[in-house]
Amino acid sequence: MECGCERLPLVEFLIQSAQHLQVAPIVKYSALSFFADRFFPFLPAFIEGGNSWSWLLRPVTESTLQLFVLISLWISTKIHESQPLSVTCFKSLADTSIKEQHFTTQNFLEAVLVLQEVLFMQVLNFEIGTTNVAFLFLEDLWIQFKGVAKVGELISIEACMEIMDLLYEKEEMSFLFRSPHSLAASVLVVSYVMTVPKQNGSFRFLHG
Repeated sequence: MECGCERLPLVEFLIQSAQHLQVAPIVKYSALSFFADRFFPFLPAFIEGGNSWSWLLRPVTESTLQLFVLISLWISTKIHESQPLSVTCFKSLADTSIKEQHFTTQNFLEAVLVLQEVLFMQVLNFEIGTTNVAFLFLEDLWIQFKGVAKVGELISIEACMEIMDLLYEKEEMSFLFRSPHSLAASVLVVSYVMTVPKQNGSFRFLHG
């Protein structure tokens, strides 16, 4: 990356922004999928490939990438929320969180639209599906487990999400998100081990 920007601070910024905006978990994890799994890894190749719009990214700064983080959250709210968060919410967050960036509502809107439609979507190759987001499989497994085993009620979905956040913060673990089914099952097992008292028995589904 031209600016030497590291992945971890940007992932942390996304998680903190999601908490500040109080979005649903699926919004946060879809945004993480958009930004951390797809956008950030492919951005260097996009720039080096000489795309006609890549000049808008030169130089790539931390502030620019933080704006892309907010764009990923904005897109995610439009996909998952019946009433997406307004541009004003993101403008306010940008003003308080992004250094050296102070937007009026109008030019923030223009910046978001340009970056979203022309750059963000192109880097993602217009692939914004969320059916393979690991959190969806995790939530489904958690609900199923609670339905078939009483001990499943002791598993905390919040603990599961904390584990997923930690995995996202570790770049060397990012490859796990390419196998969302396996990752969801693994997170559930780890959460079980961490949060369910030992006297409640072993994880029976691990036995043959």
